[in-house]
Amino acid sequence: MTDPELIAFAKAISRVLGWAYFLCWSASFYPQPISNYFRKSTTGLAIDFPTLNVLGFACYTVSTSSFLYSPAIREQYAYRHPDAPETTVRFNDFLFAAHGAVLCVIIYSQFFPRLWGFRVGKTQRVSRPVLGIWWGCVVVVAVTVALVLRLGGDDAEGWAWIDVIYALGYVKLTTVVVKYIPQAWVNYKRKSTIGWSIYPMLLDFAGGWLSLAQLVIDSSLQNDWSGVTGNPVKFGLGNITIVFDIIFIFQHYVLYRQPKKHLEDEEEDCESENEQLLSDRHD
Repeated sequence: MTDPELIAFAKAISRVLGWAYFLCWSASFYPQPISNYFRKSTTGLAIDFPTLNVLGFACYTVSTSSFLYSPAIREQYAYRHPDAPETTVRFNDFLFAAHGAVLCVIIYSQFFPRLWGFRVGKTQRVSRPVLGIWWGCVVVVAVTVALVLRLGGDDAEGWAWIDVIYALGYVKLTTVVVKYIPQAWVNYKRKSTIGWSIYPMLLDFAGGWLSLAQLVIDSSLQNDWSGVTGNPVKFGLGNITIVFDIIFIFQHYVLYRQPKKHLEDEEEDCESENEQLLSDRHD
């Protein structure tokens, strides 16, 4: 093939990989809420996970939409990356982020028995460290906005709106780093993965590799690897996701293959708590 044909082929492969990872990662949101619905319970799932996901995907939605549709952000990006002025954010990135934000809100809402009537354990409360990280991320974004309003705005040489978008992106990256840890800890404490679905992790694992492959192809087409450094969120998402997916797959298929008897009692306790809550509500 000639160079133009090779470039066109590489672009086509990039688009295929983009939509493939979008489908894998988007599908990964469904097994857990569906499992919760049929079990009428959230036991086994750490509430810290959807709590951080809601914040992370809200920030990621704003970040990707800005890179795609804001002329000011695109101009500032081009100014700071003259060797590769075209952002590697694609429409499938935005669609994935917006779709994920909606599903994360749904999963988080399942921890409220008054809304869904699901069994929720007494220990299923947001931890203080996660609350601290959540509010810390909000403060960082707010401070960045204040600095841009005070010291800059449209000048890409100083504080500019693209810095706010980068801050949102790093919030998303932070939530990805942190959100898996509580779930891994819950699985370890319970010595089981019952109530927590492995299928999102399998889809995440596939999506992570596909996402990294697309990013590598896009950067090579631009003949400049600043396409990776200019899109650290996407690069970080793929790598971090793969590492934690391997941990969860090992927990599910190797460490905790056999269900524990005490987990049946846990389900019964949660059911009793839920019935008491509904009874109090009627009273």
